[in-house]
Order: sequence, then C-alpha cells, then structure tokens
Amino acid sequence: MRRYSFAVALLLTSFTSVAQQPAAPKAKPAPAAKAAPAKPASAKPPADSSLPTEATVNSFMKRMFGYSPTVTWKIVDIAPSEAPGVARVVIAIGDGGQSQAFYVLPGGEFAMVGEVIPFGADPFGPAREKLKAQAHGPSKGSQSAPVLLVEFSDLQCPHCKSSQPIIDKLIAESPNARLVFQPFPIASLHPWATKAAEYADCVAQQNPDAFWKFTNSVYDAQADIKEPESEKKFLELATAAGVDGAKAATCAAQGNTYIKIQKSIDLGKEVGVSGTPTLFINGRKVQNVASTPFEQLKAMVAYEAPTTAKK
Repeated sequence: MRRYSFAVALLLTSFTSVAQQPAAPKAKPAPAAKAAPAKPASAKPPADSSLPTEATVNSFMKRMFGYSPTVTWKIVDIAPSEAPGVARVVIAIGDGGQSQAFYVLPGGEFAMVGEVIPFGADPFGPAREKLKAQAHGPSKGSQSAPVLLVEFSDLQCPHCKSSQPIIDKLIAESPNARLVFQPFPIASLHPWATKAAEYADCVAQQNPDAFWKFTNSVYDAQADIKEPESEKKFLELATAAGVDGAKAATCAAQGNTYIKIQKSIDLGKEVGVSGTPTLFINGRKVQNVASTPFEQLKAMVAYEAPTTAKK
C-alpha cells in the first residue's frame, strides 16, 4: 500500500511512497491547510506536559505540509515511547489513512523520523519479559516452546489480512515457537475493529480452536463488512466457527470485554507498537511482516531458540 514518507518529506519537502501499514477505509480527514482535524476517539489527551498536544501536532503538520492542499492527515495517537522522555506521535496520512510514526525529543523542539530501537547486550530482553508475563491472548504451539511469537493485529486492517498466512506458515514450520495473538484495533481508522476484537475474544473463551476460524473468516469477509451491520455479521461468523453466536454477542457487549481489549492495546504501546500488524519474535519487533523475506523470519526464530535457552 502507498504511504508518504516523513523522512523524505521533512528533508526534501517532497513525497515518496513505501510499503507500510496500516490501511483504512477511505474516510476524508480535514485538509491540512484548513481547520484542524476532529479529535479521533483513540487520540487521548497527553498524560503529562512532556507530550506534545494535539494542537501543537496539528500546527506542526500545517507548517510542514500547508503548501500542498491535497495533503490530509488524522492524529491516531500521542503517547510516551519506549525511550524515556521521547514522545511517539502516530499520524494517518492521506485519504487512505496510512499511518506514520515520528518521535518528539525531550524539550519538544526537535522531532526525528525512523524507529526507536532498544540497545544493549540483550536489547530485546525487556520486551521479551514483558510479553512473556502479560501476553495472554489465544495461542498456538507448545506452552514450553523456547521462542515466543506475539502478534498485535487489527481485524479490519488489510495488511493484517495479507500478513496472517505468512505468520501461520511461520508458526507451522517452527516447532520451537509458540504464537500468541493480541488484539490491537485502531478505532480512529477502523470503525468496527474493536467490536470484532471483542467478538474474537468471546469466541476464544468458548473454544480456543474456533478463535482462529473466526478471525480468518473476518479477514475473508473484511471488504464486505460495513460498520452499521458489523455485529450481525460477527454473530453469523461466530456461529459458523462452531460456537454459540448469541452467547458470544452477549459476552462482547460486556464492559469487561472492552477493558480486556484496551489492556492489550496498552501492552502493545508499552512495547512500541504503533501500527498493525506488528510481530515480536522473543521481543524482537518486526513491523513489516509481509515485506520481510520468509526465510529471514524463520532464521530469526531458529536463532532465538538456543539464544533463549542460555538466558
């Protein structure tokens, strides 16, 4: 999918396109040179003064791209990054809603484009241990497997749909690994993603195997699901997956199910998830699953098995 590159835009004041995630329905955000876009539901007010405000981010975007009235955006999230004092800002660029993260450095006078990566003798250790302790979603593979794969996904995200067969093949060909699915619906871009995640969780509670049938069926029907009638479709797909659809619907409507999905989103943000799908291989973050050569993914898994055993 097409996405504007901040790196090129900031340095050369021009655009380029690269493959990235996630995509969204073609909703029309506010024009860059006009009034600020309306606040999306998922863009929370900054929790402390170290984070830039939405007003500041919108002003920045207008100054950067105001010369081009065709450039539009939507603020997806403003939150602390993994690096102390550094804020991560996620913006959906253009009519397609492709997302891009950039980082605001301490003091708020400079921003950087790229990815903040962990550093040290065991750079992936903190994320690995946090996910090992808190990633409790539906899983495939042996509980004693030395390599933990954690997938953060949005059931309305087209890139998640295209990446899922790759992840399924990876776990099928990696006997030393276990896969855990963590919901990460991006509500400001995907209007029915949260409800789909709630139904998926409730399907898993009835039958863990049915969860994978349900999520695959949602991906298959993704382009045809419309938000006003989405719950009717999820009930139908839950029933087809082999569980009590009415029971799943009742469960999905409960507040504690919503809270559980939000906790998964919070966990993702804590380990640096800014878009979907994001796959962690023993704490190593892989954001471009579909564009990463499959043999490279397998090599990462194979390498982690003996490496983890030494720890």
